[in-house]
Amino acid sequence: MPNVLIRDVPEDVHTELVLRASNAGQSLQHYLKTELERLARTPTLEHVLARIEANGGDSEIGFAKAVALIREGRDGR
Repeated sequence: MPNVLIRDVPEDVHTELVLRASNAGQSLQHYLKTELERLARTPTLEHVLARIEANGGDSEIGFAKAVALIREGRDGR
């Protein structure tokens, strides 16, 4: 599995991340790995807008269809 090294993290940011990891009952490494996985799996705004455009972007889809599309996207992760 590849490794990632991040240098020059501000002290206050590091302290906050250590605190969050501790509160989650995780090591800093495990906490950051989980957060990076979550970040990578969350679609960007550009991706969401492109999907909307691909689905006929300027038409109204309604609440039920919007919920179904969101659920479909989440289930596909």
